[in-house]
Amino acid sequence: MFTDISALDVFLRGTLLSLVGLSWVVISVRIVGLRAFSKMTSFDFVTTVAIGSLLAGCVQATSWSAMVQALIAISALLGVQYAVSRIRAERDDLEGIIDNTPTLLMRDGEFLETALTRTRTSRGDVIAKLREANVLHFSEVRAAVLEATGDISVLHGESLDDVLLKGVKIGA
Repeated sequence: MFTDISALDVFLRGTLLSLVGLSWVVISVRIVGLRAFSKMTSFDFVTTVAIGSLLAGCVQATSWSAMVQALIAISALLGVQYAVSRIRAERDDLEGIIDNTPTLLMRDGEFLETALTRTRTSRGDVIAKLREANVLHFSEVRAAVLEATGDISVLHGESLDDVLLKGVKIGA
């Protein structure tokens, strides 16, 4: 079985393509920067998933052209992500088009039921995040925000600087 040429060819091809594909992704990410695999926005998340899928396609390619096409597509996705992140950084007015809007789920210890319903977030999800943030009493919570990434941020303590809620959808 191990002396069979086709099995050896499959093994070597898989190993070589894996090394080439992974090296290409690492080099591309080094050029684009750490933001390449962030989950700051839904656009970033989709790009990360797509790159993973393309890398898998590269590793499974049966021809050089298919492998090169996957490598080019990875570079193109990272290039588009880089351009979009630069535009977002320079133009706040485009941020709402690309990103989801963070939503206030809890304010001053009280759940905002309409926001929970609109975002399809359960009280249990928020309470789990409160536990992660070491909140001991609802009254300590100044705000719980469903971020554009889908994460829930918990702000607790004595007071809250209003600038932390800038851009957060408040109310129905």
